[in-house]
Amino acid sequence: MIKFLDLQAVNARFQDEITARFNAISGSARYLLGEENANFCKHFSAFCGTNYALGCGNGLDALRLIIQAYGFSKGDEIIVPANTYIATILAITENGCTPVFVEPDINTYCIAPDLIEEKISERTKAILVVHLYGQACDMAKIWELAKKYNLKIIEDSAQAHGACYQNKKVGNLGDASGFSFYPGKNLGCFGDGGAVTSNDEELYLKVKAIANYGSHIKYHNIYKGINSRLDEIQAAVLDIKLKYLDEDNAKRRIIAEKYCTSIHNPAIILPQVKDKNSHVWHVFVVRTAKRDALQNYLKEKGIETIIHYPIPPHKQEAYKEYNALSLPITEKIHREVLSLPMSPVMKENEAEFVIETLNNWKAE
Repeated sequence: MIKFLDLQAVNARFQDEITARFNAISGSARYLLGEENANFCKHFSAFCGTNYALGCGNGLDALRLIIQAYGFSKGDEIIVPANTYIATILAITENGCTPVFVEPDINTYCIAPDLIEEKISERTKAILVVHLYGQACDMAKIWELAKKYNLKIIEDSAQAHGACYQNKKVGNLGDASGFSFYPGKNLGCFGDGGAVTSNDEELYLKVKAIANYGSHIKYHNIYKGINSRLDEIQAAVLDIKLKYLDEDNAKRRIIAEKYCTSIHNPAIILPQVKDKNSHVWHVFVVRTAKRDALQNYLKEKGIETIIHYPIPPHKQEAYKEYNALSLPITEKIHREVLSLPMSPVMKENEAEFVIETLNNWKAE
């Protein structure tokens, strides 16, 4: 079986370093808000090119914290791509705000910048962009709109650690960004973890307090906060793996280039990339009208795949109020996408087998 993602092999490369850090943490008796967290946040902000980074509990919390810190509330609208994981939408609605869905570009799967302005109203407070599948959004028009209408830009960078746009890394393309370090991410820990990045000191300090029960000083609570902190073990794992992230992303690009140049099945639509050197290929997503048939075929051949994602947020039972919306491009994408095996430890012969198997598939 060719695994979709062999996490054991990914993490085995760092085992000695991780074990040493674990032993040090165990002996320190400092398991939260200690040296590991401080070091990782310092190194991650430098990696992204921002002044600040704050570790938190997960990627959803990162976005929730940003929106809460900005003071957005009931009736405020946040423009968001319809083609995203539900966490992006949850962060908006959990703060009492209203998501305003915008269709994606069918070629890049990210939000279509030319469709944003018509959705802006007097209640719009922010544009929440999602750098989907490892590719940064086309930000130039979005920057123009944010300036024109005095809107905040929030990045959902959960799938794009290290991706770039105009030589700047995601996490530094807007006013604030939320990251996820779920184990399967390009930069993943050993459980849940997340981070907020920003150049705005006021926002950073407010997010930092909200994530710690609304407190800068123990037992002095100035906000109605939550408990969302990155523990020392996860921070240590991330700090180790961060050193190798650019190298691992380069390995993903090699696999992606092989897929893009060697898959020639006319029934399979390959991803389109604006800048192959800036994409970090969190997942390699193809499309076909016979998606389920292709997935079953690959499974029979010993190739594991995943669907990212089968149901768009506006069609989820949790969001019945939006079920009647018609967003045909988003719905088409969610019917047709299939993610192929992709990782920095994938072997060349494994990629070649995937390619050969796909080229031999006959859509019926």
